[in-house]
Amino acid sequence: MGLKYRRVLLKLSGEALMGDREYGIDPFFISELADEIKSVYEIGAEIAIVIGGGNIFRGVKGSSMGMDRATADYMGMLATVMNALALQDILEKKEVPTRVMSAIEMRQIAEPYIRRRAIRHLEKGRIVIFAAGTGSPFFTTDTTGALRAAEIKADVLLKATKVDGIYDKDPVKHPDAKLLKEITYLEAINKDLKVMDHTALTLCMENNLPIVVFNIKKKGNIMKILLGEPIGSIVR
Repeated sequence: MGLKYRRVLLKLSGEALMGDREYGIDPFFISELADEIKSVYEIGAEIAIVIGGGNIFRGVKGSSMGMDRATADYMGMLATVMNALALQDILEKKEVPTRVMSAIEMRQIAEPYIRRRAIRHLEKGRIVIFAAGTGSPFFTTDTTGALRAAEIKADVLLKATKVDGIYDKDPVKHPDAKLLKEITYLEAINKDLKVMDHTALTLCMENNLPIVVFNIKKKGNIMKILLGEPIGSIVR
């Protein structure tokens, strides 16, 4: 089975882990997600994952309530560590070797992030989950995803969403919104299509890293993308 993309960075939002809940982690959804990840792992894909923390705490929301932005962002980073540990636990219950690497040192529960060690884990057949964002406030987990993907020389960045791809306007508010199957980085930036934040898009553009935006709720989508099927939207 030939893979179009072998080394992959999967960017998951914290909200994705909520499933149909309003808060926290949906055990049923995270188990299904782990099954999807395991299926592509078993055909030889090298998988790294960046997870957000919005299902537990979102830094931007905290700062909008009057909290210091840096403090709020650090709290958001800690939320991503909780999500990373939850995903690691369920992957390892399914017998998939996994390492959590944190940009903020907390040696009792995660390895410190070291680029060369992360690449070695991938080469050894381990899934690597990057936690705690970049380790610095004022950066989103989208930017973390783009940065880590560039650092590990990923073939593609998979951006998981709740919709089928990139639309010319919000498909939730506008039923006539059109799905854009392929766009350039500059189009995504100039039209402010909310694919990822501009820092992340610029990083991907500078490193010629394709971004595939797809619906994580549709089973089998990750496998189809890696096998080269035209799922979702691609930015390149």
